[in-house]
Amino acid sequence: MPKVGMEPLRKRALINAAIHAIGEHGTLDVTMSDIAGRAGVSTALAHHYFGAKEDLLLATMWHILAELGADARRALKNARGLDRVRAVIAVNFSESQFRPEIIAAWLAFYVAAQRSPELRRLLRVYARRLHSNLMSGLTAVMGRDEATQTAEGIAALIDGLYIRRALKDGPPDAASAIALVEDYLDTRPAGRPGRGQPRIRTL
Repeated sequence: MPKVGMEPLRKRALINAAIHAIGEHGTLDVTMSDIAGRAGVSTALAHHYFGAKEDLLLATMWHILAELGADARRALKNARGLDRVRAVIAVNFSESQFRPEIIAAWLAFYVAAQRSPELRRLLRVYARRLHSNLMSGLTAVMGRDEATQTAEGIAALIDGLYIRRALKDGPPDAASAIALVEDYLDTRPAGRPGRGQPRIRTL
């Protein structure tokens, strides 16, 4: 019988193990026994906590979204205008988000969402949150139509850089990714070029 108080810890361990298993394999075609073994629990206990493997994978996606959302809320707490936009960009390429296993998990989830309505719904939640966070800063400095177009461009760049990074070897280069997205922002109305930091392009 599971020990009292251990369920949250073991669920978190299983989610972390799922992230690493997906990152290593580059696909959602991982087994429950592989995930359970990485988490140090039995396969039976993993099924007890999550049911089917698909339920664990959905919980893993929710966890990734929740972590990203929490990071965004902290970054946006006192930011205004374009500083909010730059904060959103920085959060998406932060050390806690833009790391190999999370990048690989995002790519795997995007592929799987083509045939999974549940995953597709979660990705829509992510897209709406990203758009809303970007618009909250952009509409303060430009018209709504221009802000909408700019937000869509930034979102496309973020998603594209994750996909591009997932298909390359070596550690992710967050500074280069941020610089590329901010270069795009600087070309838009109300963008502010010349922030005094060199733009490095090595992706």
